Amino acid sequence: MNPGVLILAGPTASGKTELALALAEAFDAEIIGADSRQIYRGMTIGTAAPTPEQRARVPHHLVEFLDPFERYSAARFAVDALAELDQMARRGKRAIVVGGTGFYIRTLAGDVTLAAGHDESVRDRLALEARIHPRDVLHGWLASLDPARAAAIDPADPYRVSRALEVALSGRARETAVEPRVLGTLKNRGIPYKKLYLTVERDELERRIDARIERMLATGLLEEAERIGPDAVAADAVGYREALAYLRGRMTSAELRDRLARTTRRYAKRQATWFRTEPDLLALPAADARRAAVAAAREIPGWA
Repeated sequence: MNPGVLILAGPTASGKTELALALAEAFDAEIIGADSRQIYRGMTIGTAAPTPEQRARVPHHLVEFLDPFERYSAARFAVDALAELDQMARRGKRAIVVGGTGFYIRTLAGDVTLAAGHDESVRDRLALEARIHPRDVLHGWLASLDPARAAAIDPADPYRVSRALEVALSGRARETAVEPRVLGTLKNRGIPYKKLYLTVERDELERRIDARIERMLATGLLEEAERIGPDAVAADAVGYREALAYLRGRMTSAELRDRLARTTRRYAKRQATWFRTEPDLLALPAADARRAAVAAAREIPGWA
C-alpha cells in the first residue's frame, strides 16, 4: 500500500531542491521530479536540475531521463509518477514530488477539471495555461482527451491546439471524439497527499534569480545550450534561446544577463499566477519553510 505523498511546489529559485533534499533525508524518502524541462538529459545547468552530488544524497526519479528531442505530456507524467510511487512503496520508501510545473502536479493529484460544466471560462483558462506551459504540455493534454485530433495537429501550432482543447473540454465534439482515457491519479487511487508551496519575497527572489544566472553562466550554460541546439523540443526552456542568440552575436554579454533575468522573472511570475489557483495548497514562507514543512509532513498518513 502506498503511504501518503508530500508535494513541494514553488517558483523557480525558491529553494525547492535543497528543502526537498533535507526533507527526504529526515523522512527516509525519495524524490520524484515534476518539472517539464528537468526531465531532459544534458540540461542540468540551464534547468537547475538536481546535480549529480545532490542525486547521490537522495535517489531522484523522472529527472534527466529523456532525450531533449522527445515529447512528453502531463498525462504521461502522471502514469510514470504513479509507477515510481508503487516501486517506492514496495521498497518501504516515502515519496516527495518536487517541481514548478503546476500542470504536472495538478494532473497527478487529480485536480484537473476535464468537463466544461465545471469551468465557465474554458477559453480564458486555456489562454492562461498557454502562457505558463510549454507547447508540448498542452498538446499532451489534448492527446489524453482526443488522441485522434491531437495526432492531426502539429504541437508547434498553439492556436489549433488551444481551439481543439476548447472543443474537447466544452463537449462540442462528443459525437466524434475518442473517449478520453481515465488517468490514474492520487485521488482516484486513494493515495493521501499534502501540497506545499514555497513563497519568497519579491526582492529576495530576484536576488536569487540574479545569483543563479551568474552561476549558470560560470558553470557552462552557453556550452550546454550550444550542445542542445535550437531544434530540440526542450530548447524552449527558459534561457536557452537567449544563450543561443548571444552565441550567434545577436546580443552583448550585458544584454544576455539582462534578458536572462527578465525572462526568468517573468517565468517565476507565471508560476506564481498558476499556483494561486491550485486546490488544497499550503503556502510556506521560505524563511520558515523547513520547520513548517516538517510539521506538515507529519500530518500525512504514514509520515508521523
